[in-house]
Amino acid sequence: MSGVKTMKGILLAIIGGAFITIQGVANSKISSDIGTWQAATITQFTGFVVAFLVLLMIKDKKLAGLRKVNPLYLTSGAYGAFIIFGNVTAIHLIGVTFSISVLLISQLCLTFMIDSRGWFGVERLTISSAQFIGIGMMVLGVIVLGY
Repeated sequence: MSGVKTMKGILLAIIGGAFITIQGVANSKISSDIGTWQAATITQFTGFVVAFLVLLMIKDKKLAGLRKVNPLYLTSGAYGAFIIFGNVTAIHLIGVTFSISVLLISQLCLTFMIDSRGWFGVERLTISSAQFIGIGMMVLGVIVLGY
């Protein structure tokens, strides 16, 4: 991996992580007033509108290749409703910091399994003992954070 590509990836991951946290807090506030599924609906709709407007602005023609995409993968946007519901409900029950920490561990563990097994057509990666130790330390950190 090139250094520029790595730095760009890290920066985008940081931005994405920040927006996940901000979205969770905002959705928690919305759901307090109108309900969790209502908040998920508003969030999914506004996300669609923004993504669609960006798509129109960049004038990317790759959408024509939509028929090549596995139909199973086309349902992935629906996961967002359950992501929002789970995240908002968790924030109400255990707070923002603990919720996001557990969410990140959950993401890390599943992506670890996907990478190590090559699921969904991703390149199968060899996982080292150091990576197992790192995940274990993160899990212990979340446990300590929760108490």
